[in-house]
Amino acid sequence: MGIIRREFMREEHHEYLEIHFFNPTPFEKAGPAWPIRLGANVAKPHYRIGPRITPYYYLLMVLDGEGTFIQNGRTYKLRANDLFCLFPQVTHEYYTREDAPLRKAFFAFDGKQALHLLERVGLFPHAPHAANALTPEALGKMEEFFEQVRNPGLTNTDLARLSVFYRIFDLLSVQGKQAGHSGGQSASWLQKAVEYLEIHYAGGMTIERVAEEVGVDRTHLSKTFRKAYGISPMQYVQRLKMNEARLLLVQTSYKLAEIALSVGYPDLFSFSKAFKKHTGMSPSEYRMLHAPGSGETDPIRPERG
Repeated sequence: MGIIRREFMREEHHEYLEIHFFNPTPFEKAGPAWPIRLGANVAKPHYRIGPRITPYYYLLMVLDGEGTFIQNGRTYKLRANDLFCLFPQVTHEYYTREDAPLRKAFFAFDGKQALHLLERVGLFPHAPHAANALTPEALGKMEEFFEQVRNPGLTNTDLARLSVFYRIFDLLSVQGKQAGHSGGQSASWLQKAVEYLEIHYAGGMTIERVAEEVGVDRTHLSKTFRKAYGISPMQYVQRLKMNEARLLLVQTSYKLAEIALSVGYPDLFSFSKAFKKHTGMSPSEYRMLHAPGSGETDPIRPERG
């Protein structure tokens, strides 16, 4: 076993790369998060990625070598056993040190709880790097993930993928708590605020109610939330509503008025107006476009930014 296995790698211009692509099932997409890609690479001396953006979350593990990572205008040194994350729609760049080429393992993933998973290991939009946070146990589970997809004789179902995927985060989470990359003392209440929003977003809650629930001032909540996630709490609520609405439009036969009420709108008119502003089309147009057999392969792709 081993993550870096040259016989599975192809040579590219600036690296040796092994990459596996997953086609998430409806069951996976209905859950909190799901893996999209799994890969490993060995950098050549001139290896450089970016500046560019990605539509997904990427968790990268430095196995060996040294390099530099730049995101949100901040620069981080990369060394063995570091973790770093690429956040969707955020410009990033990273490159190797010529005399110490990077060797990395990574996976791309998505889902409405993706941010929570990263927070569990100490990674945030404002703190996307965690030094020496890769545990031997998590590395061993990553090796198991690679063996699972390399070997056609092993089970590679959605449940098998999800099992190892979540276990990796579980094995990293203890290290994340110890590493202290929590954005300060605010992280615990901020995470509670996000969890509260994701549970009650369809219930007509106010920011004042959320602030009261987590024990901070409304203005402090809004400022800290925007700094951590790049959007306001109410914009985050709007995104949750729209993501749920798109799921219901594609995966159910509920009437539009029923969907409107389900995601927290008082009537069909206000829901349709908000949905069109968010997606550029009406709910009925969206349902027709993404109906089974329409050729659309990712009907619930969350919007970013």
